[in-house]
Amino acid sequence: MMGAALAGFGSGMGLIVAIGAQNAFVLRHGVRREHIFWICLVCAASDALLIALGVLGLGAVIERAPLALDAMRLAGIVFLSIYAALAIKRALRPSMLAAEPDTPTPVSLGAALVQTVAFTYLNPHVYLDTVMLLGSIANTHGPALRWLFAAGATLASFVWFFALGYGARFIAPLLAKPAAWRVFDMVIAATMLAVAVTLALGATTADAGP
Repeated sequence: MMGAALAGFGSGMGLIVAIGAQNAFVLRHGVRREHIFWICLVCAASDALLIALGVLGLGAVIERAPLALDAMRLAGIVFLSIYAALAIKRALRPSMLAAEPDTPTPVSLGAALVQTVAFTYLNPHVYLDTVMLLGSIANTHGPALRWLFAAGATLASFVWFFALGYGARFIAPLLAKPAAWRVFDMVIAATMLAVAVTLALGATTADAGP
């Protein structure tokens, strides 16, 4: 039983510990100390929901609905491109570069949560990783242990997002200067654009067929 939970924890951690759009978003808000608890909670709870749906067999439904994935992929490309453009704009405007939470342009809780939901659900990769991959692996452990695997994967998500969000404040002193914050925002923009390009290339490959 413990082996299934540990396997789930390791598999979940292996999939989410990567430089991606969602992690970059959490990191930025962690540095700014803006609504980080709620952002981390939404990210982790969303993973828990998607993993559970995968265990219940939603992956098979998604495989039969390629148009839905294409629509989410297109929406994700547009959203990530816009967010990257905003990050570049912040980097080019020194008056907006401040690592302190009392920045002249604070983000409201509502706006932060909307962005969090968008980063989570508009990326088709999240469905491939959580619903299809983790859900499929969980079901290989059989009816008795699949939920322990899912619990381990869910715990990994909670550990990672809260560690990333609250750990980000330790790098805040490094971003005390506008020049450092400018580089940070440019890295975030590059990450968003890289993910958007990956989604676009994935769509092109899918259209090309075998």
